This record gives sequence, structure tokens and C-alpha cells, in this order.
Amino acid sequence: MAKPAPGCFTLQKRKRLLLIFVAICFSVAVFFCFRGTLDTCDFRRDSVAASVAVAMDMARNLPPDGNLEKNPLDFMRSKLVLLVSHELSLSGGPLLLMELAFLLRNVGARVIWITYQKPAEENEVIHTLEHKMMNRGLQVLSAKSQEAIDTALKADMIVLNTAVTGKWLDVVLKKHLSQVLSKILWWIHEMRGHYFKLDYVKHLPFVAAAMIDSYTTAEYWKNRTQERLGIHMPKTYAVHLGNSKELMEIAEDYLAQRVLREHIRESLGVRSEDLLIAIINSVSRGKGQDLFLQSFYESLQLIREQKFEVPAIHAVVVGSDMNAQTKFEGELRNFVARQGIQDKVHFVNKTLTIAPYLAAIDVLVQNSQSGTGSLHYSPPRARSCIMLFWRSLSYHQENQGRGECFGRITIEAMSFQLPVLGTAAGGTTEIIVDGLTGLLHPVGKEGVGPLAKNIVTLATHVERRLSMGKEGYRRVKERFMEHHMSERIASVFKQVLQNRSA
Repeated sequence: MAKPAPGCFTLQKRKRLLLIFVAICFSVAVFFCFRGTLDTCDFRRDSVAASVAVAMDMARNLPPDGNLEKNPLDFMRSKLVLLVSHELSLSGGPLLLMELAFLLRNVGARVIWITYQKPAEENEVIHTLEHKMMNRGLQVLSAKSQEAIDTALKADMIVLNTAVTGKWLDVVLKKHLSQVLSKILWWIHEMRGHYFKLDYVKHLPFVAAAMIDSYTTAEYWKNRTQERLGIHMPKTYAVHLGNSKELMEIAEDYLAQRVLREHIRESLGVRSEDLLIAIINSVSRGKGQDLFLQSFYESLQLIREQKFEVPAIHAVVVGSDMNAQTKFEGELRNFVARQGIQDKVHFVNKTLTIAPYLAAIDVLVQNSQSGTGSLHYSPPRARSCIMLFWRSLSYHQENQGRGECFGRITIEAMSFQLPVLGTAAGGTTEIIVDGLTGLLHPVGKEGVGPLAKNIVTLATHVERRLSMGKEGYRRVKERFMEHHMSERIASVFKQVLQNRSA
């Protein structure tokens, strides 16, 4: 039997040491943030987060284990690409565009980044992310500078990220629209109704193409723009996303997962045998944390009433903002306090690195909803009256049933062999195979009861939970890897460039 190459064990050891270092950094960060006061953990958390980012970058730059395969984006070598983001934050859209930027840099493209909406005051998140990009070879320009205009005129391709960036065309490039529209690829991630404004998307019919994260969302945009705005979509491509190589390395490293799992659970104060059910999204009404917590509370009631023998169950809400808690998050915390489940619900600050939490939990909930609503709580007179909580929860009819455009966190969780409980709407239905890789439930308050029952089902059927996790991992490997996404994006880029030169 052939012996492994001499450097293999050294490489694996380096990777594992770096991953353990990441885990320790996270444990320290979470320790300070959860054991200390919310107001005093910011500096420590930011410092440790910076250390984690450095460690992850070190791991990312390790040499590959085998021979490199031809990158489908190689044809972009030496091309000038301008990326325009509506904001720079830890939310899905900007982070996804950053990932595309790194993919392009890896093949030798010249990549320039512009953030259209930036706060006037200094922002630590923006500062950190901009330096992360510059360290990877990107150039960051002011959105309204002459240099930005010159770059747009010279660029081989311009990628507008999200519908909101349409305003940048009018504010900055109004005099040059005829020169740039033919090389704009508009990458759209939204399904919320308030993005369908003519001020945002009036130039959409004239750009080279649109790229949307799911077939469901692409069809929705086609119908909405025509029916509501009286405009037509350009050539539109549905492009499913894929998991990064860095995430998959951790997901497939048993030692790294075990270390991360132990440290995160210790920081949360839960035991190794406890069942953790998490929702990982920015905390906002559209992501459905309110409905999830109601379902979680009902699942506890069902388990108690049916006298099921299950491990202690905890809910983890990752995506909080401990520096500036919103009114909505205040409602979530008030609900938890009134139901007396503070010891079972854990709020975790938003983070750029979610792998430790995916390693630590047992089930992911993807509960993205359809629009905005108002939640008001009235204390129930009896437990049977708990659904009175939802009589004042209303969703605009035009916003119902859309769910998540794609939901990157869904495939990330599946890569960690986690079953996913998702809303039966939007791109989630293109990822989850109901009953095989997870379970689906309706959007809105109609989904509260079904989600509660699905939580109980996975809590009481360990083998089914594990089987769904394995099937989800298999589906990710077949459809949702980074090389799948690169191939799909490369196909779109080629067609846009060919159409320009024709």
C-alpha cells in the first residue's frame, strides 16, 4: 500500500492546530460575552473576533492536499470587475459578494469594491471587512468618487449586489448610463415587497443580465416587475449557491467539530447530551425568530403533556445585536421572560464565523417569513389561551408565502449533517427534500403549530434526526459545493461577456 506523502500529516496537523486555536478564541469570546455584562464585552469580543479572522485566513491559505483542478472562472484572469454593494455588514448579501470577490481574486482578476450606503460615523464592522478585503488583494473605493466613475467606465463587468444598489446608478453614473448598462450583471437576493420600487429597479430591463439565487425568486421577480411596475426583466439566470471550501473543511473534520462543539456548549452552559435547536439569521421580523420561539415554547408544552422522555431542549438565537438591541429583539426577550423559559433560550451576538455554532447544535430552523407584521403580547389567562398571542400578528397579503430567496445557512447546516426545519416557501423548497433532509412547515402563524410538532418529532426520534442529517450532507455534496456555484456563476459571466463582444 502506498505511503502518504511526507507533507500530508504535517498539513493535517497544522490545520487541526489552527482549528483548535479558532475554537479556543470562540470559547474565550463567548465566555466574556455571556458571563460578563452585555455592555462590557464589546472590546473583548471584537479583539477575539479579529484573532479568529486571522486564524481562519491562515487556514485558508494553507497549500492544497492534492493537485489543483481547473477553475471554471479562469477565463476571468486579468479582467477588471467592479463590485457594488448596497452596504457592508455581516448580513448575507454583502458577505456573499465578498465571497465572489475572493473567488475572482483567486484566478487573478482585478477586483474593485464599492459600498454605496455607508454610515457617516466610523463603523468597526465595516473597518474590519474592508481590511479583510484589502488583505486579499481587493481595492476599496469611495462610491461617489471620480475614481469609482472611471473604474465603472473601464471595467469589463460590473456586478450590482441587491436591488437597492440601483440608486447608485442614478446618483453616481447618471451621465454615463449608456456606456455601462451593457456590462452590468445585477445580482438580486431579495424577496421582500418593499424592494419593488421603480426608483431602485427602473434600469433593470436595460442591463446585460440578472442573476437570482433560486428559480422561485426569479419567477417571482419576473411576475412582480411586470405586473406591479410595468417593466420587464432582462435575461435572468437562477444560480444556486454553494458552501465555501473553508466551511466544508471544518464540517468534515471530526476533531475540529468535537472541539468546537464542546467549547460552544460550555460557553452556553448546556450539557453535551442536551438537544440544541438553533435559528441563525440576523434578528428581524422577516427571519421569523418570534414565530420560532413560540413554536419552541409549544414544543416544550407538548413534550410535558405527552410525558416524552427526551434530553433537555434549548433554543439558540444566533444573530442578535448586543450593542443596539432593536424593538423587535426586545419583544423576543420579553416573550421569553413572560413564559419563564430564560434558562432554555440563549441569545448569541451576530458573527462572521458560524461554523462553531453549526458544530454545537443538533437541529437548524430556517424560519424566514414573508413580510412585516406587528407583534403584541397579552398575558394568557390559561395555557390553552396561548394562541391569543398571535391574534394581533398580521402579514400583508401581498407578502405572503415568499420565505427565503435561497438561505445559505440551510446548506451550511446540511454540510454539518444537521436536519433542517424550514418554511415551505421560496428557495428553501429547492434545497430541503421534505421528509428526507428535513421537514417543512407553512409560513406565518399557521406554521407555529406544525413547527412545534416537527421539533418534537426530531427530539423524540434520534435515528430519524441522524438519518436526515446524513441525507442532507449527501445532497450538499451533490449540488451545493463551492465548485458547483463557481461553475454556475462562470457560465453566467461567460454569456454576459460574449453578448457584450457580439
